[in-house]
Amino acid sequence: MKHPHKMILLLVLCCSCFSQAQISIDKDSAMLAIEARIVEPVIPEYEVSITRFGARGDSVTDCKMAFDRAMKHLEKRKGGRLTVPPGVFTVNGPIHFTDHVNLHLAKGAKIRFGDNPENYLPMVLTSWEGTMLYNYSPLIYARDKRDISITGEGVIDGEGHSSWAQWKAIENAGKQLSRDLNHQGTDVEKRNFGEGHYLRPQLLQFLNCKNILLEGVRFEDSPFWCVHMLRSKNITIRGISYHAHNKNNDGIDLEYASDVLIEEVEFDNADDNIAIKAGRDDEGRGNAKMPSQDILIRNNRFKGLHALVIGSEMSAGVQRVFVQDNKASGYLKRGIYFKTNSDRGGYIRDIHISGLDLLEVEDCLFMTANYHGEGDGSYPSKISDISILDVTCLNASNTGIVIEGFNTSKVENVFLENINIQNAKNGLTLTQTKNVQFSEVVIGEKAGTPSAVSH
Repeated sequence: MKHPHKMILLLVLCCSCFSQAQISIDKDSAMLAIEARIVEPVIPEYEVSITRFGARGDSVTDCKMAFDRAMKHLEKRKGGRLTVPPGVFTVNGPIHFTDHVNLHLAKGAKIRFGDNPENYLPMVLTSWEGTMLYNYSPLIYARDKRDISITGEGVIDGEGHSSWAQWKAIENAGKQLSRDLNHQGTDVEKRNFGEGHYLRPQLLQFLNCKNILLEGVRFEDSPFWCVHMLRSKNITIRGISYHAHNKNNDGIDLEYASDVLIEEVEFDNADDNIAIKAGRDDEGRGNAKMPSQDILIRNNRFKGLHALVIGSEMSAGVQRVFVQDNKASGYLKRGIYFKTNSDRGGYIRDIHISGLDLLEVEDCLFMTANYHGEGDGSYPSKISDISILDVTCLNASNTGIVIEGFNTSKVENVFLENINIQNAKNGLTLTQTKNVQFSEVVIGEKAGTPSAVSH
């Protein structure tokens, strides 16, 4: 054989092409299967206005009792649509959902929550940064419900900038206690927070719920995370928007969540746009049968601190996440951010990202197994089987691409293709990695034909 090296090269190219084609087929099939499983809520045709129960949209009248009466009424009717007409409806306390209810906010309607913490007691079962506990009720809350939705063109305002915002500076003792109870395996029923602990509630949290739809509404001014889907499945979030700029105002947090579709969302919030989580440390590892998985994210506009985040609370694992055709509409500190450390354990795997357009960022792509430098190495996480394709970025003021594993658990099997970062202060950092492959990756100005030596 005259040209053995050419034959070997041809075989390698053929194998590579076959492998990529096979991945594409598997990915497409997986996405279709996820979408087919997602079931939107079934809501009875019965409809009633919140004004029937004494609510007034005059911005002054407390409508808390009206919402309580309306939910009890709908529970007896086996569900229906609760309409909020135009006006500002002040609610001094939480709205708790019942089954088969669509809370529909008409154009011009606003639900504005009061900011007196006492109104959000008694405590309810919730989660705070990955640890289950009892705390102040989220402003909109459901537990063990099915077929629930919030739709329309109105606004949900958490009024988080005043009383709640003051708690950020005094939350550390309560936060540390929650983590200690997590590590000690203390029974959840004994993890009582609430008054005296200063852990801010979420604007919306659905816990252990099924068949959920959020569509069209706008979320503003949350005390803490905006939308938190916890231990829930069959979730559709479509066409919602944000104006939420308080501390820790994540847009969407998925925790132990599965079969999720997020599409056409307009983000403008002060923290992570989308954060995929799965419990923290000992408790999260104990819930290994409940990873966050089977998640579709497509056609969104990112603006905030970070666009797509996995972690840092991900100890039960995150897998099978598919992200397609998203764009940034403003500055982001990081575009893609996977964060964990050797306190967490768990895994991040089978993540597929394609079609992401970023503008100004600090770091375009950042994967780290050393988040905050925490952990003694007892529970390293595994990051593996990641494909990221067709990403553009205008400018990275710090680093274009950072991938760093842990010395006993390397980041493994990462495929980057068609990545174009026009300008970056630092190009690329790879540490503690294995089998990271690049194809058509350009950071800075693309090199042309080398210049000849002058004679």
